Amino acid sequence: MTAYRSMKVLMLATALATMSGIALAGSPLALAAESPTASSAASATAVAAGLHELQSRWANIQYKTPEARRADAFDQLYQRAQALLKAQPDSAALHTWAGIIRGSQAGAEGGLGALSLVKEARSEFERAISIDPTALDGSAYTSLGTLYHQVPGWPLSFGDDDKARELLQKGLNLNPDGIDSNYFWAQFLHDEGDDAQARQALEKAMAAAPRPGRETADAGRRQDIQALLQEI
Repeated sequence: MTAYRSMKVLMLATALATMSGIALAGSPLALAAESPTASSAASATAVAAGLHELQSRWANIQYKTPEARRADAFDQLYQRAQALLKAQPDSAALHTWAGIIRGSQAGAEGGLGALSLVKEARSEFERAISIDPTALDGSAYTSLGTLYHQVPGWPLSFGDDDKARELLQKGLNLNPDGIDSNYFWAQFLHDEGDDAQARQALEKAMAAAPRPGRETADAGRRQDIQALLQEI
């Protein structure tokens, strides 16, 4: 990986998290299954509401906000994520989305000054994995793998394509039909020169089922897929 590879915006959803019927439909019952540390239906409801807010605002910033205003908007949203985490510190899903938002801010700011932000994003994803690696169909793995792939390597930062491959494959194993898990895997494969496999992954991403409540994110991701298909 080149030392100055540009840091592309995460989606997590990595952006990368999913809101499908399998991963998260926004229901309290779905969130209650996210982590054994969920103490009550009330906390599950609070996490679900917080996630919906973060995901909706992220999609609006990423796909509808002018580029010059995105970094500040993502920073404000990250502060909101931290406020939610103070109330629900053991939510793997909230930590995952805090990481996605911080990583998106780093992508919006760009340059070496964003390296401290990607380190914070990495910490959020690692925390999510330590709580529940299967939360949101392994979105923390996909997001963290993308981070390892996009940031510069040593001595500037922690970028490592071998680590990226390992993490992205873990995310894909947990969500083999997901739009984000396949898109970011395809992006990695394309950068590694494996365009045949990348195209297959993109076709699978394009065929992914719609995610209820995440129409803006789905539409934006499909535009990303089309752009990468044209590049291959």
